[in-house]
Amino acid sequence: MIVIGLVGKVGAGKSTVARMLADRGATVLDADLLAHESLAEPAVIAAIIERFGDGVLDSGGRVRRSALAEIVFAAGAAAAANLRALEAIVHPRVRERLKEAVDVVRREGRSAGHPAVVVLDVPLLMQAGWGDLCDRIVMVECEESVRRARLVARGWPAGQIAARDGAWERGYVPPRPGPTTFRVDASADPAYTQAQVDRIWETLGGN
Repeated sequence: MIVIGLVGKVGAGKSTVARMLADRGATVLDADLLAHESLAEPAVIAAIIERFGDGVLDSGGRVRRSALAEIVFAAGAAAAANLRALEAIVHPRVRERLKEAVDVVRREGRSAGHPAVVVLDVPLLMQAGWGDLCDRIVMVECEESVRRARLVARGWPAGQIAARDGAWERGYVPPRPGPTTFRVDASADPAYTQAQVDRIWETLGGN
């Protein structure tokens, strides 16, 4: 089995590359989805209430991700500290869920008699120190003006974009260049990106 980690700034096109790899037969594990699921765990909710108060909950007692985003992606040192606190609560559960999901794919791949490819779509893969989970790294790059336009189209205010970029830059350790690290430019049209993804797939023994 081959585990691929996607690395790139928010808005660079990681989800697009993940979807293209999925179309070729890879299993994509979305860390954002796993984090969302983790936020429903009673122990996680209790830890979040203890750190951030019950104002981040909706009327049903569920964590409001938008409320957390306003707290951890604001400007200033306090927001950065809040983000680190949230990561300390959620990241261990996400990593555990990722490992469990990878193990499931590994068992299914073996039973099917063919190698499996798993893609980890994790926004802060290298910053969280999860590069050790990966056999290959795909760095998704994008021309800055294109990336910024994508983020503005999401409706995010400038301050939140800056905070998210800052969170990505803090602690980022670039993957080592070599035969296990690939680059994909996702700045242009989908066909341009697809051609690069197809070449990577071929190096993995795909067809």
